[in-house]
Amino acid sequence: MILKFENEFNEPYVELKDFQEIKLRKQIKYVYENSPFYREKFRQAGISPDDIQTIGDLEKVPFTTKDEIRESQKIQPPLGLHAAASLEDVIRVHSSSGTTGKPTYVGITRHDWDVWTEILARVLTTHGIGRDSRIVFAMGLTFFVGSSMKDGIERLGATFIPIGTGASERVVQSIQDFQADVLFCTPSYASYLAEYVRDHFHMEPKDLGIKIMSVGGEPGGGLPEVRRKIEQDWGCKVLEAMGNADMAPVLFSECPEQDGMHFIGSDFVICEIIDPKTGKTIPIADGVEGELVYTAIDRECCPLVRFRTRDLVRVKTGECKCGRKSFRIRCIGRTDDMLIVRGVNVFPSAIKDVVSSFRPQVTGEIRILLKQKPPLVHPPLPIQVEVEDGLTESEQSALKKEIESTLRSKLIFTSDVQLVPKGTLPRFEMKAKLVQEINV
Repeated sequence: MILKFENEFNEPYVELKDFQEIKLRKQIKYVYENSPFYREKFRQAGISPDDIQTIGDLEKVPFTTKDEIRESQKIQPPLGLHAAASLEDVIRVHSSSGTTGKPTYVGITRHDWDVWTEILARVLTTHGIGRDSRIVFAMGLTFFVGSSMKDGIERLGATFIPIGTGASERVVQSIQDFQADVLFCTPSYASYLAEYVRDHFHMEPKDLGIKIMSVGGEPGGGLPEVRRKIEQDWGCKVLEAMGNADMAPVLFSECPEQDGMHFIGSDFVICEIIDPKTGKTIPIADGVEGELVYTAIDRECCPLVRFRTRDLVRVKTGECKCGRKSFRIRCIGRTDDMLIVRGVNVFPSAIKDVVSSFRPQVTGEIRILLKQKPPLVHPPLPIQVEVEDGLTESEQSALKKEIESTLRSKLIFTSDVQLVPKGTLPRFEMKAKLVQEINV
């Protein structure tokens, strides 16, 4: 059963929980019967499907990790022992980005496609996008799971203009030709494209008429300084969306109130928050911070149970001004990106946000240089920071000290800021690479 997206936001929590548990019991039975990986995982944990009756019972099930999925696919390629549907029933295959290891394949059946398409249509309606919207899609259109967004756009009935990456001139030209009012891209690309528009079209990005910028693929859209700069450049609202290649392209979407990303997939996925150090479940409540864990409850091909996403989030609860009742999140960073500098947890995205607050003296582009294998690194942490043209030597010296002082004050670690000229650091159309290992 697939709920219509307009019903998602009016379900009282207790009724939704009952609905989730009905689907959970059915899903667990299906997984046990069809996935050798999960049969063995359940056997080792000493549990059976009958032991999982409620959401609380999920704590009896061991986590599923990315490394386990890679090993599963190595043993039984291409989709792995955890897959619960035959390749003959798979209508499409996607892949994770592989930023922290070998990419993993994700298959979807016709039913899985229908579920994903429903969720993706919700992303758009949550953003405030409608049938009359004209959407330029400037993200990957290959294995990248986000390319599934086209299905949600087409289900909604909006105009989909697929450009992909590596074609900035065509992106701008298409915005002009179709008078597009929505742009999908990464935050990094939004910043790069603003520079490109000025340099190659000799105009201000805001004059292109984009009203909504939907960003994802990295935490930048939720960083106050990064968001503020993109909105100033483009004269639009920046709205975040976030998902996971192994579960669903998008599961959280921000509304125009910009008060966090709403969980929009609760009838298809159960979401837990855990302490990343202990693995203990944390009740979802306002202000809670922890790692997202997903359990599919309406999935055929790759129905992961208690999958650790490594996404660290901060939770918001209470009714949003838009009227939606689902809890909301902001992504803080990823546990596999986290650096530990003399016992202090430091996220590259947080460093970027602090540095970006020094505009207009800086461009906002940074690169963290690691001389040791992460996550443990020794201070001071070398950070290259791009500066705008025209600063005198004394102004640069003062800026270096001020950035280092602010990083020490706000993020509690010592840094060695190396100022570099504008245009020195690479720009990215997809996920920005903020960390570079040197002499490791």
